[in-house]
Amino acid sequence: MDSPDLKRQKTVSIIGGGVAALMLASHIDTQKYSVTIYEQKKTVGRKFLVAGEGGLNLTYHAPLHHIISQYEPASFMESCLNAFTHDDLRNWLTSIGIETFVGSSHRVFPVGGVKPITVLNTIVDHITQRGVQILHHKRWVGWTKSGDLQFESGDCVKSDITALALGGASWKVTGSNGTWSNILSQQGIQVNPFQAANCAFGVKWDNIFATTYAGKPLKNIALSLGQKITKGELVITESGLEGNAIYAHSHSIQQELREGNHVTMYLDLKPMMTEEQLYTKYITSHRSKPTDILKHDLNIDKTAIAILKQMTDKALFGDIRILAKTLKALPIIITKAGAIDQAISTLGGIDLEEVNHHYQLKQINNCYAIGEMLDWYAPTGGYLLQGCFSMGYRLANYLNES
Repeated sequence: MDSPDLKRQKTVSIIGGGVAALMLASHIDTQKYSVTIYEQKKTVGRKFLVAGEGGLNLTYHAPLHHIISQYEPASFMESCLNAFTHDDLRNWLTSIGIETFVGSSHRVFPVGGVKPITVLNTIVDHITQRGVQILHHKRWVGWTKSGDLQFESGDCVKSDITALALGGASWKVTGSNGTWSNILSQQGIQVNPFQAANCAFGVKWDNIFATTYAGKPLKNIALSLGQKITKGELVITESGLEGNAIYAHSHSIQQELREGNHVTMYLDLKPMMTEEQLYTKYITSHRSKPTDILKHDLNIDKTAIAILKQMTDKALFGDIRILAKTLKALPIIITKAGAIDQAISTLGGIDLEEVNHHYQLKQINNCYAIGEMLDWYAPTGGYLLQGCFSMGYRLANYLNES
């Protein structure tokens, strides 16, 4: 007869209730483990809901090698993205009742205008039906001297395995505030400083330009920094620029800002035309006023013309060759990053050297860290959610096989 000890389920405590935590709980073997999620807020998935306010972009549909290349560092993210791809995510969502479709921008959304709360509730129902317990108002504050998990309420929990999934440091109202960094730092774990990512960046406009054009979009443009070029949209703000075209450069911009006072990027106002085509169209125009030629012959809108004038001087229009060159590479000087709490995500967090290839903290036995707690970066467009889904799945798969 088997002894009672051999039949005892190991306990898994998941600290935090974001996407990575929910995915781990969705795939971990609940016959093998007794699983509890500890969430400090009254509901799980609050950042997931905030992210979905403008349309719930779940992942990105493209060849896997392209998707992996969008992450920093790609080498770290490759294993989990291979283990659970964007297609795997869509198939899993379908299996629990959430159908998806690929939009014209290759972004993936729920079909039929399904609300983020419906997607979240479906995932939570799936988890609880598997026997996972979810406890709310449980703010983790560290470990006791004997190694038990300690909560602000005074509760202490003995756990065989702990999975930390506490998020980064943006959108504090959702509970993602980064205060856990102090707890881990006290354990001798390297936590890199948090920085805003996928955020607005500062540009010094004059007051009239800022007042007139704040909120106006720059559509169908390209933005380059070094060898990296991104196409998309920008939105002018009173203090700078935001939008997917600049979000994708967050990692590089922040690196350069740490090393100097500003970053020079180059804005291509007509990425579908060559410099020579722009020059030819300009000199063959029958119009006399430069602004009219730009607007009617080169099809450059009012906002793009305004930013061209803002960042140059009148002498530019006296040399058509230089004007054509500038339309393809207008220098934009970035002076600072936006506030962390207004950023979509953050850079920084647990240094990747602190975890092994199964996300276990090297200095704390049977303790794992997943999701935005770790120092990796993904642009907007579904990449961030995909990364968290994939990481949660990969840890579940590892624990199931252990």
